[in-house]
Amino acid sequence: MARYTGPSCRLCRSEGMKLFIKGIRCNTEKCALARRAYSPGQHGKTKLKLSNYGLQLREKQKVKRMYGILEKQFRRYFHVASKKKGVTGESLLQQLERRLDNVVFRSGFALSLRQARQAVRHGMVYVNGKKVNIPSYPVDKEEVISIKNKENIHKYIKNNAEICKDREAPGWIIVDRDKLTAKIQRLPERSDIVLPIKEQLIVELYSK
Repeated sequence: MARYTGPSCRLCRSEGMKLFIKGIRCNTEKCALARRAYSPGQHGKTKLKLSNYGLQLREKQKVKRMYGILEKQFRRYFHVASKKKGVTGESLLQQLERRLDNVVFRSGFALSLRQARQAVRHGMVYVNGKKVNIPSYPVDKEEVISIKNKENIHKYIKNNAEICKDREAPGWIIVDRDKLTAKIQRLPERSDIVLPIKEQLIVELYSK
């Protein structure tokens, strides 16, 4: 699956907020947004008033970048969400939260979403005892995510878990950082997602 490979900090500056694409490294003094709190480019310092469409577009771009996916895949997620019963925006966010790379990151086994995706792609992550190397794999209730039983991999992931020990996992994931396992006790709900997202703007954008 295609992914963005350009400068991460440029995306945060474009959205005018920290997207934590680099994880905990975004809290350091080297953060580009902290040093240059304006959009990249020649006219970045110019303040523009966005139209309703502009606000909707920026919200979509922001969420895509938070979860590290591109337009084609994001549109597919929205299409699936629009066919389900219930609130479309909440269904969209639930699908994004259930991605395996996101669960690995939220569980504290990786310092950033990119690192979590790399761990999955390199075969370090197992679901119910079976290796899954697809970052977009949708985890389900009662599934157990574990780390490959190899000494150097366990040491690497345990180091990440120690660094992330103060970061709480979402309520729908039960994490055992000693055994390096994460159990999905239920599907995520809107109240579990604390990211600054206005999903209704995305629904309005795609509903035109």
